[in-house]
Amino acid sequence: MPMLGLGTWKNDDPEACTNAVATALEAGYRHIDTAQAYGNEEHVGRGIERADVPRDDVFLATKVWIDRLAYDDVLASTAESLRKLGVNAVDLLYVHWPAGEYAPEDTFRAFDELVDNERVDRIGISNFEPEQVDDAIDRTDAPIFANQVELHPLLPQEELRAHCVDRGVEVVAYSPLARGAVFDVPEVTEIAAKHGVSEAQVSLAWLREKGVTAIPKATGGSHIRDNLASRDLSLDAEDVAAIDAIDRTDRRVDPGFAPW
Repeated sequence: MPMLGLGTWKNDDPEACTNAVATALEAGYRHIDTAQAYGNEEHVGRGIERADVPRDDVFLATKVWIDRLAYDDVLASTAESLRKLGVNAVDLLYVHWPAGEYAPEDTFRAFDELVDNERVDRIGISNFEPEQVDDAIDRTDAPIFANQVELHPLLPQEELRAHCVDRGVEVVAYSPLARGAVFDVPEVTEIAAKHGVSEAQVSLAWLREKGVTAIPKATGGSHIRDNLASRDLSLDAEDVAAIDAIDRTDRRVDPGFAPW
């Protein structure tokens, strides 16, 4: 799984979404993340088709929404997702939230079946707390590959990250720029000025230093390329320590059905 991907949440304008995906792939991204709930799987699929990049080179992930997590609904909705995306299989399929119709035994029985039928290469979870990570691991035949959670300098998720590492589960960060809040964090701004880069690049480089895959949303070409440039930024130990020491918490995604 490439450690930098393109997030597509709230990118539901058909042409804008298609262009963003195609632009990102042609700029060098190889990881695209979407979800049933985003309402843009079809546009994402068109972007992949439009880009001059082989499908086998693209790591493609989507997520099953909370009202489609019963056994039959997982199978039916995933078939619909594959049709919209225009692919035979996805590289990673997540349980979007442990909520709604989520029943671990039935939900993961369907996920395992999709792996067995080569419709899904890997299975993942999203917004799972440590005890739910453990339960998911115990319920599946296929390994739990990744847990996608909100994660950024204002929500570092140390305990959850450590737990996932211990259980062999990759961590993927959504909202890695805290929906733009990192641009107003003095510690991040100072490090950006020191290196002559954007605050976005600093936040993404910090996540990479933590072994976390980031999937920032971007629509315009300049933002897409700026985020990609974070791969060339090396933070020193002082930079990382300064971000680690930020003593503020700002969770940006907190629905009523969240498990925390």
